[in-house]
Amino acid sequence: MGRKNRKPKFEEVEILDAAAEGKSIAKIDEKVIFIAGTVPGDIVDVQVFRKRKKFMEGRVTKFHKYSEKRVEPFCEHFGVCGGCKWQFISYQDQLENKHRTVVDCLTRMAKVELPEIEPIFPSSETTFYRNKMEYTFSNKEWLTLEQINSSEEFGERNALGFHVPGMFDKVLNIKKCWLQGDPSNAIRNWIHDYCIENKLPFFDLREQVGLMRNIIIRTSSNGEIMVIFVFAKEDEEARIAILEAFQKQFPQVTSIMYVINEKRNDTIGDQKIIPFNDRDHIFEEMKSFNGEKVLKFKIGPKSFYQTNSKQAEELYRIAAEFAQIKSSELVYDLYTGTGTIANYVASEAKHIVGVEYVEDAIVDAKLNAEINGIENTSFYAGDMKDVLNDSFVAENGKPDVIITDPPRAGMHEDVIDMLLKLEADRIVYVSCNPGTQARDIHFLDAKYKVERVQPVDLFPQTHHVENVVLLKRK
Repeated sequence: MGRKNRKPKFEEVEILDAAAEGKSIAKIDEKVIFIAGTVPGDIVDVQVFRKRKKFMEGRVTKFHKYSEKRVEPFCEHFGVCGGCKWQFISYQDQLENKHRTVVDCLTRMAKVELPEIEPIFPSSETTFYRNKMEYTFSNKEWLTLEQINSSEEFGERNALGFHVPGMFDKVLNIKKCWLQGDPSNAIRNWIHDYCIENKLPFFDLREQVGLMRNIIIRTSSNGEIMVIFVFAKEDEEARIAILEAFQKQFPQVTSIMYVINEKRNDTIGDQKIIPFNDRDHIFEEMKSFNGEKVLKFKIGPKSFYQTNSKQAEELYRIAAEFAQIKSSELVYDLYTGTGTIANYVASEAKHIVGVEYVEDAIVDAKLNAEINGIENTSFYAGDMKDVLNDSFVAENGKPDVIITDPPRAGMHEDVIDMLLKLEADRIVYVSCNPGTQARDIHFLDAKYKVERVQPVDLFPQTHHVENVVLLKRK
């Protein structure tokens, strides 16, 4: 006999409110159930797939009524590719949901006295706002229900697009992506068609065979473009042919690069990336905080840069306004990345000290300072919890202001202990994860009070939100 399914099903459940991570909330006998892909006002049947003591998680099996809050998704790939999951929610409702997420996290998890949280700062662009996209080749195209139910016959199933959620070896062929502006779609579609016409084998993710593996497209606000071709093996004749044909078709592309990745995973951070047209970078630009000069940032194939360039400048402006840096002050910029924030606020401070785990990023940070003629910055590479110690402070000085922008996991407890020990007058905490940010603020409450909170939307059509918090020493 088969094992009995003990996970309950519920019928005609009303969705009550939005929750974190793109989910919504319903209640069953006063117990909370989180459900993705729904909007407050939807009435649905739900299959529970996870039960916990205080909550459940479920998936929709049937819609009985659609909420009036729903809007028509604009992308033909919506609901399959896994990206832009909030297209069915109006942008105003997206902003309200994200603001509510920040309020909930800080209230429920930080458990500290809070000021009035400022309205979320919206993105000026809600589509075509990303400056970096990565697409995957696969010989196992994911077929949509529409394709399956059609009379079309499918032979070779070569796709260039995005992984379907939960299917590591299946890729949805993308015709138009609404995340990156022109000529991104034209580039991807031309490469797809060229590979089909010239019989270049698309990669088999399960068997690890084939030639064409990935492409990465990076753009900048000043019109420069970088395209990186990732081959699964060396085939010099085929490689040169497609790169030369691509260069002829898209002469406006600033940097054409390639990498031979023979590993079993797609990461190329440890791989040698080779320029094809003698340009191994593009430049991004933004005004310095005081507006007196235009800063240039060199973006290499491995460089980190906020993927929404226009909104990144607003994020840094808000962080700098919160910091209120004086010309006599020393600033620590923790998790500095390629030194973007450090170089952005350098004109305001006596000196900026940046620390970052990734050594290549620190190389870029120093180079960006040099390119912009900035002489009052110092950058160090290493694990934050190991670098930020008493001897480091003795060498670099005790900071007046700390700006910290950690990864999603937040700050290590040793780093928090050091911040409490340093007793800087102000800490500006920038985060892409309000949950871990709230956790860290709870511990910083021993010596710091939250003075200002400003959510910022960098990723429209998704549940992700950035948040900037100003903490002042008590």
